[in-house]
Amino acid sequence: MTRAWADYALVDSGHGRKLERYGRHTVVRPEPQCVWDPRDPAAFDRADAVFDPQDEDDDGRWRFAGKPVDAFPLGWGDVRFTARFTPFRHLAFFPEQAANWEWLDQRIRTRKRPTRILNLFGYTGVASLVCSAAGAEVTHVDASKKSVAWARENAELSGLADRPIRWIVEDARRYVARERKRGSLYDGIILDPPKYGRGPTGEVWRLFEDLPGLLADCAAILEPQADFLLLNAYAARISGLSLAHLMDQATAGRAGRIDWGELALAEAGDNGRAIGLSFFSRWSAT
Repeated sequence: MTRAWADYALVDSGHGRKLERYGRHTVVRPEPQCVWDPRDPAAFDRADAVFDPQDEDDDGRWRFAGKPVDAFPLGWGDVRFTARFTPFRHLAFFPEQAANWEWLDQRIRTRKRPTRILNLFGYTGVASLVCSAAGAEVTHVDASKKSVAWARENAELSGLADRPIRWIVEDARRYVARERKRGSLYDGIILDPPKYGRGPTGEVWRLFEDLPGLLADCAAILEPQADFLLLNAYAARISGLSLAHLMDQATAGRAGRIDWGELALAEAGDNGRAIGLSFFSRWSAT
């Protein structure tokens, strides 16, 4: 469960929308699963920015109450990053992932020895920077040149540009296959694939067809004394339980434990409401 932090809060939700606070900006975004009533409908009308979807693929446009805003800085823990009003309804990061960031931060800090991390589909790099700030050596891989450029900017903003982080623009499957051939090994791997995507040279990624093979290859490049393998997925037709079964298959023969569940954003206050947004499975050595 992800709860509010200094630069983010889920303020209210209902009638197919959610009202969020990003820094000093209040934002309304579509969320079809919010079939309940909002606590304060009028607050949605006072938002600084509203996303109007144009199709079912998350494309659309932002409508601003005042002067349009392009980007602004935010932070989580020791990491700073830029929020951006993208045409895909999100703000260049996913706040529910803060639950995974906290888990990663704690594992790396308590390990107290050199830790080599691979972050696949790393997007704008917040998870990579959380790992780096905790002391890990990180390889960040994403197929989008623009996303990797944004991630490097976030490293500069966080004061982590001089840390051991490798920035790779590459198809995740090809990169992992090459690492397996080279005998490269990692202490921890983060895998956060989209439902559908394309690599830098047109490679097509389909979650249900391609995930089992990639996860198996990831498990094969874990150190014998590796610490974790974290899998997250956004897809309506998948569940944490199915990811746990897949993780169990990929890590067969390794001691440890598998946790699984749903990442959710909790509304501010004590009303107990939350929005489930993605599913995860995490293998850890202990």
